[in-house]
Order: sequence, then C-alpha cells, then structure tokens
Amino acid sequence: MAETCKSVNLSLCLIIALTSTFYQQRLGEPYDWDTYASTFFPQAQSLVSQAEQAEKSGETEKASELYCRGSALYRIARFPTPRSEKQFEAWTLGKAAALKGMSLGPNGVHEVLIPHTHRVQGEGETVPVYHVLPPNASNDSPAPCVVIYTGLDGYRTELMVWAEGFVKNGVAVVILEIPGTGDSPALRDDPKSPDRQNSSLLDWIEGQEAIDHKKIIVWGFSTGGMYAIRMAHTHKDRLLAVVALGGGAHHMFDEEWLDNVNRLEYPFDLAGSLCYKFGYGSDLAKFKKEAKKFSLLEDGTLDKECTRLFLVNGTDDEIFPVDDYYLILEHGLPKEARFIKGVKHMGEPVSFGVILKWLYQVWGMQVDIGAQLKTLLFQPKF
Repeated sequence: MAETCKSVNLSLCLIIALTSTFYQQRLGEPYDWDTYASTFFPQAQSLVSQAEQAEKSGETEKASELYCRGSALYRIARFPTPRSEKQFEAWTLGKAAALKGMSLGPNGVHEVLIPHTHRVQGEGETVPVYHVLPPNASNDSPAPCVVIYTGLDGYRTELMVWAEGFVKNGVAVVILEIPGTGDSPALRDDPKSPDRQNSSLLDWIEGQEAIDHKKIIVWGFSTGGMYAIRMAHTHKDRLLAVVALGGGAHHMFDEEWLDNVNRLEYPFDLAGSLCYKFGYGSDLAKFKKEAKKFSLLEDGTLDKECTRLFLVNGTDDEIFPVDDYYLILEHGLPKEARFIKGVKHMGEPVSFGVILKWLYQVWGMQVDIGAQLKTLLFQPKF
C-alpha cells in the first residue's frame, strides 16, 4: 500500500522528476508547504483517475490498488503534518482515496464516527476510526481487539495496512489518530484531552458485542506510544495490555532535545511539527518553554498503577530519546521492555516481530507471525 509506482524503474523516474522539481523551485527549509504539497498532486490525481476508470470497468482489484497508491502520494504531500491549505486538501483527498481503496479490498474496512460523549467545549462531536472485524466474529464468539494509535505523521490511512494480518488471525482492528493529528477531535493543547477521547472510544468498543471486551490491547506507534503509555495508566482497568513502540514520556520535551532534534533522524522539522501538533502553531520558542506540561513524569502519571505495559524501541532512536523508557521503568509498577540494539526509531523492522509474538502470547493465541508480517509487503501489480 505504501508504494507509489508500478515498478522500480517508474519509482526512480518519479523520484528523479520530483528532485528536479524541488531543485528548480528552490524548495527547502523553511518550506512553503503549499508549494511543497502541490508537487505531488499531479501524480496522485493521475492514480486516482485511473482507479476511478478501473472501478467503472469492474476491475475491482486494480481500482483498490490504484486508490491506495494515490492515497500514499497524498500522504507525502501533507507530510509530516498538515500546516497549509494545500496540505489539508491533500489530507482530505488522501482519506477519500484510502477509504475507497480499502473498501474495495477483501477485508471490509470501513469508517465509524464514534460519538465523543466525553467531549468538552471546543472538541469535535465524533471520534473517526477505521474498523474491521474478522468474518468469524459474533456475539457468541467475540474477537480480541487491537486498538492502533497512530503517530505524528502516519495516520489511520497508512497504518490500516496492519488490518489484513490481524483479521486473518481472528483479531478485530480499530485505528485512530492521536490529539493534534488527523481527525482527532481532542484539544491539541490540553494534556488531559486524550483521556476523554479514550473514554469515548472504549465506551463504543465495549458496546460492540462481536468484540471481546476483556481482550482489548492498545498499540501506540511513535508519538502514539506516548499516548498509549498514558492510556495504560488512565484506563488500566479497561485494557488487557498496552504496547508502546518508539514513544516518549518526559525527556522528549526537554528543551535541549528540541533544540537539536531537527538535525537528527527525522527528515523534516520535527521540533516545529511537534510544536504545531501540540497546539502552539509556529511559536516554537513558547512550545520549548512550556512543553513539559505534557510530561507523564511531571503530571504524576508514571507513578500511578497501570495495566500490563510493553515498551519497545531502538537503542539509537533520534526522534524520541530512549532514556524515556528507562525512566518509565524506574517508576510505578514493573513493566516489560525490549530494546533493539543499534537500531534507530521504533527499532523496526525487528520490533514488529517482537511485538506480534508478545501480543498473541497475551491473547493466548498461536499464529504464524511470519505469515502476518508478509501481509505488510507490497508489490505493485498494475
């Protein structure tokens, strides 16, 4: 799903063309985000147009692939987080293409607008999620459920790539964005807004008779890992377990870290992107001074009881300092942890197998982990 061209040669041609365009337009930091996003629109629009023609011709498989590839390009256009009119347009168009492509696929992925019953003034009325149930799930045989919390730049349109493998193994999937990203209705600048979003989310899940409410596991990716850690503490009695992959908790907000992070692993302005995500717009100086209000250490979260919590990251992470995970292990109840030596952010791809094995052990299920990982691979067919 993450591929954007029919072959390696076409991929190289596209990269060369985009590089040439960037050079001709003198695109670079600080980016004009509308100009940046517009660079990807022609190819994305072409793919979606081809998908529409394929759909009209009854070529469902082809249409599904082309819609998803178009969405992947719109994702790059709005990357790392929408901050301009054109980037917000890319997000809207990318969502439409992704949902169309996935709905034509074999897994029956669909969108649910969950009522945000715990919202306060200024928050949206619904929590949009992508959801899919395994075909054998029913009231009499409810399925375990994985809730995937996305990160700073990868949203439900991308991480739904995990659905196929889980559904084949009999696991329901719910995927949504963290506050300040995608379609999350939660207030960006309120450290407690995720708690309200999570309460509305779990209220809805617990009302689904085809989901086993005693087997809900949350998996947070990257920035979503921080929110997963928080949820492990704030909603401990409603969750079987939580996985935090590549997340942070406290030192990720250190002013010294934020001063230097733009020169490390992340391909764009990570400090500025986090600043925008947490509700500070472009006022990076103010964000650096006040960011610790989101710290899970300073607000006492880490010293509270939590559900079973598995921390996973690469030892050389340059997006969020791995020091945060050592800090978490020093507070509250004992946790489980796995560090992938010599690997950067999230410890991928090794971490994926580690986490899947752990998840199925917690659920008490025996599956072929390798087979599930293969569902993430994609080779363009059309």
